[in-house]
Amino acid sequence: MSETKIGRRQLLGGATALAAAATVAGPASAQTAADVAGKSVLITGCSSGFGRLTALHLARGGANVIASMRHYQAGKRPEAQELADIAATENLKLAVVEIDVTDDALVASGVAAAEKIAGGALDVLDNNAGIGVSGPVELLDMQATQLIFDTNVFGYLRLARAALPAMRAKKQGLVFNVSSQLGRVVMPGVGHYASTKFAVEAMFETMAYELAPFGVEVTIIQPGGYPTKVWENGRRLSDAALARAEASRRAAYAPHVEMATRMFGGAGGSTDPMDVARAIAEIIAMPAGSRPLRRPVHPNTRATDALNAAHAQVQAMVLGNGPFAPWFKAVTS
Repeated sequence: MSETKIGRRQLLGGATALAAAATVAGPASAQTAADVAGKSVLITGCSSGFGRLTALHLARGGANVIASMRHYQAGKRPEAQELADIAATENLKLAVVEIDVTDDALVASGVAAAEKIAGGALDVLDNNAGIGVSGPVELLDMQATQLIFDTNVFGYLRLARAALPAMRAKKQGLVFNVSSQLGRVVMPGVGHYASTKFAVEAMFETMAYELAPFGVEVTIIQPGGYPTKVWENGRRLSDAALARAEASRRAAYAPHVEMATRMFGGAGGSTDPMDVARAIAEIIAMPAGSRPLRRPVHPNTRATDALNAAHAQVQAMVLGNGPFAPWFKAVTS
């Protein structure tokens, strides 16, 4: 890793970069306790899937993890109790707090609780909580549309707005945003989901440039298909939305509904969802100022890699010179 890359945020935001001797982080599977030890990390959506796996992986690596979930039930929700029991058994620094990313008050109280546990500004925010829904765009009503955008886009923004003031004041921090390959690739039948992930990509790339002078970094994680509960939950939400659609619309789109059900009614294949947890640990362990803006995660990232590369070229044409150039170079150099 070049000196320019390591020092890019130091030039803009005054953040202290690690010594050049701590160069390129090893493979994701090699990231252990020494890499993330002592980092305070707030993760949303920890009842299952990537959130739960990442919380345990980082805590087992020595991080101070604050795992959040909705419907907390004063800690009596089974998924919350299970995490608490594992933390107690393994002597992990892992606390569970309540956050519903669609609820302004619970976001504010949850982030405040996390910062109290962390003893100040969080080192890392992992925006992970999300939902899926499938079906032709015209068939999905405003109830389904508002729910998925409120969760997948506005939820990420609520968390960022709550956690960033302390990070900016400290002149350091890292915000992860779990997007998707469908934040780059468009496919029939998942227009709503893809739209939310495209929005996440645009919103948080913009924030990466805007936060560069403050020493706060942004990384967008782009997973492909993985076997998590997002499929099961998405099927339930999709079925409910399609049931609300008018009969005439359902009839008109019958072949599309059948295709979407067949294509996206599975369980995400046989890939290992720990890939995402390991990638996040690897990026946390990298020297401040050197972390990537985007990280595709999947055994097959060819399409995402190609689209990311093309997008980067266009952004360089637009922002590489002129008043935004220092911020752009801070994020991409």
